[in-house]
Amino acid sequence: MKKLFIPVCALFAMSFTSVPKTEILISDRSEISIKEAIKIDLKEYFKETRKTIEDHINGLSEKQLSFKPAPNRWSVSQCLEHIIKTEKMLFGMTKAALEGDANPERKSEVKMSDEDLIAGITDRSTKAQASESLMPNGTYESPEAALEAFDEQRDEIMDFINDQTEEDLRNHISDSPFGPVDGYQSLLFIAGHTARHTLQIEEVMQAENFPEE
Repeated sequence: MKKLFIPVCALFAMSFTSVPKTEILISDRSEISIKEAIKIDLKEYFKETRKTIEDHINGLSEKQLSFKPAPNRWSVSQCLEHIIKTEKMLFGMTKAALEGDANPERKSEVKMSDEDLIAGITDRSTKAQASESLMPNGTYESPEAALEAFDEQRDEIMDFINDQTEEDLRNHISDSPFGPVDGYQSLLFIAGHTARHTLQIEEVMQAENFPEE
């Protein structure tokens, strides 16, 4: 069986119970074919999560990037590093799964909706411990350096999505800690994980003693 996400989200499973559904992405599909609309949604979510990161970190000083609200909490720089490391790992696993044989006979096993997956991964009420390989060191000294590294990976992911068909994305089923997911949801999880830790960045910046400059 194909298995994804075990290193990063085994502790997220409890987040995926009774979560509210959320509306995501585009609504105007009048000139979009049904087959292409699902890929556009996916790409728009990746673009949205990238823009949100930039909006949060643009203009931050080195002092602000390295600030930690408490000794046991991450800085903005550490959150960014974890996002970048995790996207690389998750994309490598997802790409390998999607390049393998399709198994559409398992489609009926997928019970979680795309909306519920997003709601679950972005629910910060349940915290998770990152695996050792994904722990950050705070290496990014400027927003520009972090975004450059982030964009390099994102470009590869977007190119990969462009090469996939809706049928391929939905016909590759993998096992995860919260049940079977298809290839589309595996990719959606990557952007959702970034959204989750962008919320963590927001929490850091809202700390009472966050540096003013």
